[in-house]
Amino acid sequence: QHALNCGIRRYHVAPVLCQRAKVAMSHFEPNEYINYEKLEKNINIVRKRLDCPLTLSEKIVYGHLDDPAKQEIERGKTYLRLRPDRVAMQDATAQMAMLQFISSGLPKVAVPSTIHCDHLIEAQSGGEKDLRRAKDINQEVYNFLATAGAKYGVGFWKPGSGIIHQIILENYSYPGVMLIGTDSHTPNGGGLGGVCIGVGGADAVDVMAGIPWELKCPKVIGVKLTGKLSGWSSPKDVILKVAGILTVKGGTGAIIEYHGPGVDSISCTGMATICNMGAEIGATTSIFPYNARMKKYLGKTGRADIAALADEFQQHLVPDAGCQYDQVIEINLSELKPHINGPFTPDLAHPVSDIGAVAEKEGWPVDIRVGLIGSCTNSSYEDMGRSAAVAKQALAHGLKCKSKFTITPGSEQIRATIERDGYAQILRDVGGLVLANACGPCIGQWDRKDIKKGEKNTIVTSYNRNFTGRNDANPETHAFVTSPEIVTALSIAGTLKFNPETDYLTGADGKKFKLEAPDADELPKLEFDPGQDTYQYPPKDGSGQHVDVSPTSQRLQLLEPFDKWDGKDLEDMLILIKVKGKCTTDHISAAGPWLKFRGHLDNISNNLLIGAINIENGKANSVRNALTQEFGPVPDTARYYKKMGIKWAVIGDENYGEGSSREHAALEPRHLGGRVIITKSFARIHETNLKKQGLLPLTFADPADYNKIHPVDKLSIVGLADFTPGKPLKCIIKHPNGSQETIMLNHTFNESQIEWFQAGSALNRMKELQQKSS
Repeated sequence: QHALNCGIRRYHVAPVLCQRAKVAMSHFEPNEYINYEKLEKNINIVRKRLDCPLTLSEKIVYGHLDDPAKQEIERGKTYLRLRPDRVAMQDATAQMAMLQFISSGLPKVAVPSTIHCDHLIEAQSGGEKDLRRAKDINQEVYNFLATAGAKYGVGFWKPGSGIIHQIILENYSYPGVMLIGTDSHTPNGGGLGGVCIGVGGADAVDVMAGIPWELKCPKVIGVKLTGKLSGWSSPKDVILKVAGILTVKGGTGAIIEYHGPGVDSISCTGMATICNMGAEIGATTSIFPYNARMKKYLGKTGRADIAALADEFQQHLVPDAGCQYDQVIEINLSELKPHINGPFTPDLAHPVSDIGAVAEKEGWPVDIRVGLIGSCTNSSYEDMGRSAAVAKQALAHGLKCKSKFTITPGSEQIRATIERDGYAQILRDVGGLVLANACGPCIGQWDRKDIKKGEKNTIVTSYNRNFTGRNDANPETHAFVTSPEIVTALSIAGTLKFNPETDYLTGADGKKFKLEAPDADELPKLEFDPGQDTYQYPPKDGSGQHVDVSPTSQRLQLLEPFDKWDGKDLEDMLILIKVKGKCTTDHISAAGPWLKFRGHLDNISNNLLIGAINIENGKANSVRNALTQEFGPVPDTARYYKKMGIKWAVIGDENYGEGSSREHAALEPRHLGGRVIITKSFARIHETNLKKQGLLPLTFADPADYNKIHPVDKLSIVGLADFTPGKPLKCIIKHPNGSQETIMLNHTFNESQIEWFQAGSALNRMKELQQKSS
């Protein structure tokens, strides 16, 4: 405490003093303590009830149950009521989350919470200039988030601090924590042995309000790792391989739990990389067991006290012997080859040795226009060191990158440390441009100038997602995902046809040479350089703090409650769009230039489903208005129906809503008059987000019934007066020729979620309960 009062940002506490003592969750919240005793107590209650060995995932999830003695527990079926330890929000999603929290009328958050400014900084000309520009353009939003944080007790990480997930790993995640975050890559914290889950803002509001948070009891997929990583193979290749096995929806409803002797060969930040990209296979989260690599990282980031406490409770931070998984995948790390996945989907896996030939066969451009390293997935000290090791070899032979090359540090601490230790300069010398400590091109915040929209080209990144148009809004950009060191090697060669394990480069002297496999320290030999102080503590009493939202603002808008269900069936709904094929949250609510409207629901609703392909004409953002018979933009058509008082539905395909957590993809259809989303299947977060906003996410009992509905039909959902858990609903399809047919629709609503629908939204229901209790 004295160290904090003196302004010292990092300190160490002798481990011997911390065992079984009160240990703070983070340096920034010295009075919020880790409660392993409660975790232990809950685990023992559940173990006695279930009478079986528990996986690590089960220990931490069940250890956070609101009522471990009575909670019904069945993997994949029952809904759990949980008490997470903390909440984290990035600036794009925090706007809506804080607006919803303000609407709740509560005076202060009930659990430690933080806001991280990382999404609104556009990559243009380099770190310092881009940061200054972002602060100017987004001043209104940053001011809102800072003042809202101060008023409601939320810590505020200023723009330039770094990417939310890297900051969480450095400061907030710890073995056994349950953390929820308003970003789909929150599972990054599993690299430190935590259950860290991506959610929508409404879920975050529940936790910040002190209400038990609901999660369907996850299944557990075990990934057994044997052998040892070596050479060009990296932690990134583990998850790229798993993505190829499980596909983008193979992990839906499950936690991916890594175990086995191979785990110990992976650094803590490498484990975080693997967990981070678990979002790409639809997993609820991913996790590694507590081990010496995590202990080492905790010590290096000033948290030896947490490591000492974790040592005392280690039996609860690893899986029980003999525990059972719903599915087991085995990977021999000694045989794992470097991978590169893409284009257009993160589960299209290829060994790097094959990608050149595959690209030529498929007609993908083999010349690489840009290589990009960093992001929340791969921006650790080790990542930067391995990339610098590759770059250093090229420089020694007089070579620079043939492709454009960018570097995104994950945090201010990483930026300052790689500057001090020379990595940043090596990467600049080979032709790299160091960008701001922010998401940047990974989420479409990239003012790209080297190509025109529609120009076919290839980029390689160390990011996590590569959906069509995600990085640069160009649907013809073929984006491939791989490790930072492979990105660096390919950028030097300038082509996908280069395999660094076998192929040679030609130096400036005309002599051929082969790149050696990179080697780098997982952590700096010296202490991390924390860089600039970018954290704003919330005051002890924020009640006098004013939060300004101008009624004329184009960036921020206070929320009005959604209308309550009228007690009747939903009859004669029009179909706004029948979506063909993949429909991610990027298709439903695009990012890029739309990020600036994340705090203004009406303005951002102008991007509703503009990326989805209409099955009727094969076009994006072109749907038939059923009343005028004219084709027009999706949002305009939705607004027309809303003006006319007509309810509408969306028909979707498989894994509808995969990708970013983006609750705007649920808020927008609700705001513009939508009532039902019917699909073959949903991504987990999106289905929950829809429920929270009072929409009906329903799935075809028979997936083939997708083909029975046509864009010109009308739909009626009947049986809502008897809307109960587990009971299917009837859908009557009325065709233009007067004929009708009935199909059955399934849902996953439980009793409390049905109450969300009936109240109009989960937030409305929370207010109703508050009014009753007061």
